[in-house]
Amino acid sequence: QVLSLPIVVIVHGNQDNNAKATVLWDNAFSEIDRVPFVVAERVPWEKMCDTLNLKFMAEVQTTKGLLKEHYFFLAQKIFNDHSASLEDFQSRSVSWAQFNKEILPGRGFTFWQWFDGVLDLTKRCLKSYWSDRLIVGFISKQYVCKLLSTEPDGTFLLRFSDSEIGGVTIAHVIRGKDGSSQVENIQPFSAKDLSIRSLGDRIRDLGQLRNLYPNIPKDQAFGSHYNSERPGAG
Repeated sequence: QVLSLPIVVIVHGNQDNNAKATVLWDNAFSEIDRVPFVVAERVPWEKMCDTLNLKFMAEVQTTKGLLKEHYFFLAQKIFNDHSASLEDFQSRSVSWAQFNKEILPGRGFTFWQWFDGVLDLTKRCLKSYWSDRLIVGFISKQYVCKLLSTEPDGTFLLRFSDSEIGGVTIAHVIRGKDGSSQVENIQPFSAKDLSIRSLGDRIRDLGQLRNLYPNIPKDQAFGSHYNSERPGAG
């Protein structure tokens, strides 16, 4: 006899997300010579980072993995802790409950449900943008405000939505005549939205967007992602 890879039987499509979480956790963290179905309840955060990175690269089919600053944002999210340093998180362990049982504060979904939504959106609609490093993605709205508030009018960046599963939003700075700045987040785009009109073309459409953070003209950054418009198209 030989142990197979983990299998989860589901009876409805709405169980698919939980099934994927179970398989991922079992594959990544079970011991080779374990008793069947026995798997760690808690794992080091560093091991979780490696697992999320491998999963992201495999699903999206990209060579551009997650960066240190991405892990920091993900740690703040899964541990609900915005005061710890990057080094503090490295010594922590994360539980199965934090990964896929506990609802994120103020949301209606778990960490894994949110992350899996990002995976699906990126795989379906954003692979080339991610691979070209045009999407920061894993960054908090608060930190975006800090980054953009001192930038010139029209500076923008792309981040994955915190409030919706599978959404990407554009944050941009508006600078008033008196020098004051305001950072606005455009309503997140879903995979359905981006199948109707691509992200590149939506960015071209929005006249208030000028430079991709820190200072790349948007046509230079996204020009290769624009679709040529049909003659007479509005």
